[in-house]
Amino acid sequence: MTRRLRQELQMTRPFPRPEMGVFVGLLLTADALKGPLVRLLKDNGLTEPQYNVLRILRGAGEPLPCLEVAGRMVTRLPDITRLVDRLVDAGLATRSRCEEDRRVVFIKLTRKGANLLGKLDEPVLDLHRGLLGHMSRQELQDLGELLDRAREKVGRDA
Repeated sequence: MTRRLRQELQMTRPFPRPEMGVFVGLLLTADALKGPLVRLLKDNGLTEPQYNVLRILRGAGEPLPCLEVAGRMVTRLPDITRLVDRLVDAGLATRSRCEEDRRVVFIKLTRKGANLLGKLDEPVLDLHRGLLGHMSRQELQDLGELLDRAREKVGRDA
């Protein structure tokens, strides 16, 4: 693994296997990149999963079944119902039952939710640019492809 990672972790010996070093490096990187986003969202009254749900709803452009939203989440959550409850309570989304199958619950983005997302679009983009803008377009593409390959073996349901 890289000398820099070992220095950050104050390690005196290298990792026994390169996979271990890469895995730890991924965890450290994810944590470092995630922190500023979490703070930005918190300042705007949202958690990362709530923001993810709102973006999914905006991208769909129509109400979606709750389970479909859960399946599209970046981070898997055990309790999508409670997350939706908070969004509904905040007036950022609405919930309605399907007429044909009462077990299906649809979630829809409200105007208030869309406005909040619109307010966050530029700051989030600025954040991404600030965190990753030092990398070339080719480096970003290569990194994205390597991350895709890393996830290939585990799949979404792991």
